[in-house]
Amino acid sequence: MKQTALSALTLALLLSGCASKNSAAPMPAAAQGVTGAAASNGASNNDRFLNPASGGSTLAEQGRNPAEFPAYIAQLKAEARAQGINPATLDSAFAGVHFVDRVITSDRNQLEKKVTLDDYLARTLTATKISEARDNFQRYQPALHRVSQRYGVAPQYIVALWAMESNFGKIQGREDIISALSTLAFEGRREAFFTKELIAALQIIQQGHISAAEMKGSWAGAMGQNQFMPSSYLRYGADADGDGKIDIWNNVDDVFASTANYLATEGWRGGDSWGREVALPADFIKQQAGLKDSQAKSVGEWQQLGVRITNSVALPDNTPRAWIIIPDDLQGRAFMVYDNFRTIMHWNRSYYFAISIGKMADAIVQ
Repeated sequence: MKQTALSALTLALLLSGCASKNSAAPMPAAAQGVTGAAASNGASNNDRFLNPASGGSTLAEQGRNPAEFPAYIAQLKAEARAQGINPATLDSAFAGVHFVDRVITSDRNQLEKKVTLDDYLARTLTATKISEARDNFQRYQPALHRVSQRYGVAPQYIVALWAMESNFGKIQGREDIISALSTLAFEGRREAFFTKELIAALQIIQQGHISAAEMKGSWAGAMGQNQFMPSSYLRYGADADGDGKIDIWNNVDDVFASTANYLATEGWRGGDSWGREVALPADFIKQQAGLKDSQAKSVGEWQQLGVRITNSVALPDNTPRAWIIIPDDLQGRAFMVYDNFRTIMHWNRSYYFAISIGKMADAIVQ
C-alpha cells in the first residue's frame, strides 16, 4: 500500500498494544497499519474498529445527548436481560457505569500522520523490546512449551503477540470495560457491534471469570495481556491451569493458551514460517501482489517470475503456496508471505502489524 495514513491516536494504540485482532480479510490500502483491538474476537480476535472515518453519524447528527445516557443504559440492561444476563450480574456490572467522553474523543480522532513500514517497525521493534522478548521467551519456556505442544503454535509467535499487544502485560488499559462499551454503543456509529461486545462482557462476568470492578481494558473494549475483545475472549479464551477461570489479565498461562488457541482455531500451520523479505524483479506487475486466494503461487512459480531473497539468491521451493505483499507500494519493501501470515492478519487486519509479529518472532529465536 501507499504511505499509510494513520491517526496519531491509532499509532499510539499500535505502539501500546491497545489495538488488536480483526477479520481475516486484508484491509484496503488506505487502512493498512490500523489495528483492531485484539482480533475481532468474534470474527477473529477483535473486530477492532480503529478506522473512525469509515462512516456513521455523530451523536449530534443522531440527536443523542449525553444527558440521554441513563435512559440508554436502561435499554441496554433490558436487552441484556432478554439475552440471559441475570439481575445480580446487571446490578454489579452497571453499578458504576458512566458516560466516558474521552472514549468518544478517541473514536473520532482523525489527526493524520504519514507512517511508513520502516517508521512503524522502528518504533515497535526496538532493541529493548526484542531483548525483553528473548528474556521472556527463556523465562517462560516450560509454560510456552506446554502450550505449543497442545496447540501446535511455535512459542516465539505467542511471545511476539504478547509483546506487541500489551508490552508483556504492562500496558492493558485502565478503562472500565462496561462503561466504555456502553458509551460506544450509545454513540451509535457501530451500535450493534458494541452492544454485542457489551453482552459478551456481561457473560464473562456472569460466568465468574472476573468481577465487574476488575474488568479493565482499552477505550475500545479490548482486554487483558493479549487484548481480546469480549466476544473473542468467549470464543478463544483458554483455561490453561484448570482453575475454572480464564484470566487473561493476570495469569500468563491463560494468556499464552488463549493466544495459541486463537491462532490454532484460525488455521495456524505448525512448523511453517510466516514469510520473508524478498527482492522483486524490475518488471514485477503490481496487480500480482495481494492476499487473495487467486493471487497465490508456489514459491517455485514466484521464483520463475524473478522473485529472489536478494537480487541474486534464489528462494527455497519448500512451501506449497505463497503471496507477495508490498505494504508501501512498489517504492517500498516487498515480502513473500505464507498461510500463517494470513492467520496473523485474522488477528489484526494490518500488513504492518502482521509483519512486525513475524519479524519479532524471528528475532526472538535468532
